[in-house]
Amino acid sequence: MKSDRILIEFLRIAEKNFIILGLTIFPGILYTLPQVDLLPNDLVTFMKYGVWTTLIILICIFWKNTIITAAQNISLCLLVALALLSYFWSEFPNFSLQVAQELLMMSLFGLYFATRFSLKEQVKLIAYALLIGATLSTIFALVFPTVGIDQKFFVGAWQGVYSQKNSLGNMMVLSALTFLTLPTENSRLSLYKWFGFSFSLVLILLSTSKTSLVISLLLILIMIFYKNFRWRGKVSVIFIDIGILILGCVSLLVSIYWIELLTSLGKDVTLTGRVPLWSYALTRLMERPLLGYGLSAFWAPNSHYAIEAGQRVTGGSWIPPNAHNGLLDLTLDIGLIGGSLFLMTYFTTFIRALKRAYGTKNLEDLWPLAYLTFLAMNNVTESRLVGRYSVNWILYIAVVVTMNQQKQIPKINNLKNKNYLHVT
Repeated sequence: MKSDRILIEFLRIAEKNFIILGLTIFPGILYTLPQVDLLPNDLVTFMKYGVWTTLIILICIFWKNTIITAAQNISLCLLVALALLSYFWSEFPNFSLQVAQELLMMSLFGLYFATRFSLKEQVKLIAYALLIGATLSTIFALVFPTVGIDQKFFVGAWQGVYSQKNSLGNMMVLSALTFLTLPTENSRLSLYKWFGFSFSLVLILLSTSKTSLVISLLLILIMIFYKNFRWRGKVSVIFIDIGILILGCVSLLVSIYWIELLTSLGKDVTLTGRVPLWSYALTRLMERPLLGYGLSAFWAPNSHYAIEAGQRVTGGSWIPPNAHNGLLDLTLDIGLIGGSLFLMTYFTTFIRALKRAYGTKNLEDLWPLAYLTFLAMNNVTESRLVGRYSVNWILYIAVVVTMNQQKQIPKINNLKNKNYLHVT
């Protein structure tokens, strides 16, 4: 019936808007709006918990599919469960509990996102959400420069709605990568694709984030290689691409810190304090190697570990918020067991993403491989793997689940179609 079809279309549009809203809220960009009186803080908080409540309801509605999907991703579920259970051995349990709530919601959101939408739809929705962030950042920089442009540490650098220039640069690298893999069916969509890609690159430049600029250039070169060097079923291709991934991470370090490397021959090369920070974190990790210190506990507010690390690096004038390395921070949180589980899921998914990318000519099939490459490079000198107000963990969950799905999402034809409520 026509009315059924209209209702189905309405529900699907509402579902897509929910995803876009979630991808906008989880990075925390809406919390910038109260700073310029565009929205009251209470309304933003209400929207956040509204998304959480809606997500839980949807997970309950599609509970069969949730169980099936979880059963296909045991290692990932164990990883998330370990992070949540770390509350029990955390030195700052209350803070770990707060972060655990965010992590659980991000994980469920990523699971739902991957389960309900095809890879092509995922790329489109991610592009929409990131374009919203880019547009809001431009508005804030031009209309509210005291908020959208750094006035204190990196004067003149754009930070938009992301509170820090490197955060804006990081999100725009992700945006450029998303638009680069966005499928286009017509000239209008092609124009939209290249506008979004160019817009993202411009904001990277305006952020003055050297790390983001280098990552974006390296990723574009790597993506050109991935796109043109097709999979032919050879095992050697896997090792070549893993080698390129590692080489890309090393190149990132050299490209960003080449001046320091050249001028420090015969001296202590510290990569702007990161080496002593990593050394301290690794030393502490060996004291609790298996399960770590609990989710976000090592760098929690008033943590004596963070204070001691700051004294080691700067003499106490600065307290580091993290280890400036995503994998190291994850291992500090949930130990070598958790770090091993993450690496297992990462490289298993990376190999599947390679095969999928090389086995098709569809642009969207490059997205999982592109994102995993971005995630690795983005966490070499920064910690953007697991944390509050980050979209990276959501997308990681979505990519892993998508690569492990054994069946495609069926199209919704009518309200009587049970697959509408039970997608498998």
